[in-house]
Amino acid sequence: MPAFNEAAGIADTLGRLFNSSQSRHNLTVIVVANGCTDATADIARSFGVHVLEVPTPSKTAAMNAAEQVTEGDVRIYADADAPITVELLRDLAAAVARPGIAAAVPRPVIDTSGSAWPVRAYYAVNARLPVFRDRLFGRGVIALSAEARARFDHFPELLADDMFLDAVVGTQEKVEIDAVIRVRAPRRTADLVRRVARAREGNAEFWRFVRAAGPEYGVTADPVPGPRPWSWLRHVVARSPWLAPTAACYVAIILLAEAKRRSPGWDVRSGWGRAPVRPQG
Repeated sequence: MPAFNEAAGIADTLGRLFNSSQSRHNLTVIVVANGCTDATADIARSFGVHVLEVPTPSKTAAMNAAEQVTEGDVRIYADADAPITVELLRDLAAAVARPGIAAAVPRPVIDTSGSAWPVRAYYAVNARLPVFRDRLFGRGVIALSAEARARFDHFPELLADDMFLDAVVGTQEKVEIDAVIRVRAPRRTADLVRRVARAREGNAEFWRFVRAAGPEYGVTADPVPGPRPWSWLRHVVARSPWLAPTAACYVAIILLAEAKRRSPGWDVRSGWGRAPVRPQG
């Protein structure tokens, strides 16, 4: 569990996990405080979990550090604010233990209950994009079999680590289990714009990686077909015309995010808020 300055919320995540009625036997929790300037590591230690600290605020550096001390057959990568439970982790582990299954994820539900109306309008379109179907990203938690993990030596330095995992696992090897995970949307529009900007940069960086170094990691094909530029209109609004009023807001958020991504001096790897980032359409 990579955790960058998660002092405000990691107690909730670990508390939910450790308050489960199910046994935690054979379950090892590793929290990696990556580049933290707050009390994330100390709070995690108070729950008795294995805590590592790395100096840089890099999620993939945190994941690689955890891999050095992990011995389990099933690897589950979870965001520090993902509402995971022991029951969910066991269901994911059981899924990847099935023959032919290399990766498993829960079904995501975007929680916009506390969000501003532009955020709700954005996700009314975004959550319906076909690019999220039968994929590993957009969940905040991914389970990987030992065989799938053995396909690459270490995580490359990428913003979109979940897109990388999606690319190394074949379509027929992925499964979405029945369990639901609630993905919290940003509350403020400005936070959403930052998230979308970071996600779009992560998408662009991922494709640069595929062209330059992908073959070294077994990523050579078109691992994530889409999203196409007009997918929101063709696959969402055209099929659900009642969403047309939200489309203008969706496009506006995309344009604002793209402008921020390209603005001089904006550091995509700097602090960007606590909510997990997702690939965007």
